[in-house]
Amino acid sequence: MILALAGDTMLGRGVAQRIAEDGPGSLIADDVLAVLGEAELFVLNLECVISDRGSPWPDPRKPFFFRAPPRAVEVLRLLGADCVTLANNHALDFGAEALLDTLDHLHAAGIATVGAGADDVAAWTPVVCERDGIRIGIVGVTDHPAEFAAATGRPGVAYADLRHGIPERLRATIAGIDADVVLVTPHWGPNMIGAPLAFVREAATGLRTAGATLVAGHSAHVFQGAAHRVLFDLGDFIDDYATHPELRNDLGLLFLVTIEDGVPRRVEGVPLALDYCRTRLARRDETEWIADRFRRACADLGTAASLVGDRLVIEWP
Repeated sequence: MILALAGDTMLGRGVAQRIAEDGPGSLIADDVLAVLGEAELFVLNLECVISDRGSPWPDPRKPFFFRAPPRAVEVLRLLGADCVTLANNHALDFGAEALLDTLDHLHAAGIATVGAGADDVAAWTPVVCERDGIRIGIVGVTDHPAEFAAATGRPGVAYADLRHGIPERLRATIAGIDADVVLVTPHWGPNMIGAPLAFVREAATGLRTAGATLVAGHSAHVFQGAAHRVLFDLGDFIDDYATHPELRNDLGLLFLVTIEDGVPRRVEGVPLALDYCRTRLARRDETEWIADRFRRACADLGTAASLVGDRLVIEWP
């Protein structure tokens, strides 16, 4: 089976305006939808709340607040999203009621969620999806901000301080999943860095040791390299963000992971171009830039990535 993985998906601000003016279909080019059609399961990081309620989180240091209208769910349905992780630093941008609205809208649309909930038990509860007889368990956690952590009677996210190892609750959650494949999708590290920090690399090793079959992270807003069954950062997928002149967060990758006999065997990175509030497949010159940076990033982590046709391929033994 094929698992599709996409990074930060932000459907508020300018993206919300595009939805209102041109409809959900205006955000995604048909060629991207065709690639997603190759996958049996699609998981992404939803970097906004979906609600028309709430007030901005009261932190004068917080610069960005992302809230999408209820209609944004139509975008996720068009994409064929099966599960989204909400474990990130925007889950409480508009408070608890907006987060609870987000959960209600997604669940009503048949989209599973991990990494956030009405209390800590719900936030830490994994999802198990079955496709082609393969059970895939999904866990979402974030290492920031600690203030967003869910607790008894308090909505929030599954918070894990990954700078100091793998917390016991996360280890127990991974170990307790009855699945053939365990995907852990952490929101870790700072924005706009091209390579994983040392603590992120150590956390990836710790998650694999704890029983994660596959680790797929996000937060940097740019793709990073891969290690053995670890995709350190999926980059961005849909947004209205400003473009970094060197790291080029407007050029990214959609990842397709082939799973055989319960083991991730092959990764195909499909080059993307993120225009303002619209995502399409990359042109040849854009693909060459993406391929050069991804291959170098992987080589720095001891992994070989090859450009095969218009896709970047990693084979995992």
